[in-house]
Amino acid sequence: MAFPQDILTRAATIRLVTFDVDGVLTDGKLHYTSAGEEIKSFHARDGAAIKLLVDSGIHVALISGRSSPAVSRRANELGIRHVYQNAGDKLAALADLSGKTGVEAAGTAHVGDDLPDLPLLGAVGLAIAVADAQSAVRRAADYVTITPGGEGAAGEVCTLVLTAQDKWPHV
Repeated sequence: MAFPQDILTRAATIRLVTFDVDGVLTDGKLHYTSAGEEIKSFHARDGAAIKLLVDSGIHVALISGRSSPAVSRRANELGIRHVYQNAGDKLAALADLSGKTGVEAAGTAHVGDDLPDLPLLGAVGLAIAVADAQSAVRRAADYVTITPGGEGAAGEVCTLVLTAQDKWPHV
């Protein structure tokens, strides 16, 4: 996949990638069983690419405004140590992450799709929107994925960062 040179240059300095969940790691649809349990679908290729990112030494975090046991389980499967659910203030989550990881906002990329992601996109060094994000989110992004949320967009972002850091496909 070919990425714009200016985006590769910015991605070369990224040490932390944060992902929204609904609409980024999933297609954004909310499914409930008749018993009221929530069901989420995650793309396997996103998971494989996120594991590569983690294995390369890049910090990965999930920052979601909602809460779901499925998110905790998926994060555990992928080795994602930093998970913020019910994050009403995503900037506060980013500040906490910075303290835990030692990575400043300038060395962080955030991937979002909806209006609650706008404050984060304005604060990080590389703002990324998925292809089917809200128009305001796409306008605020430095890079918009080719792939929609839940269909491999997270994997595309991982490929971008690893390519920029000359770690793709060598991880």
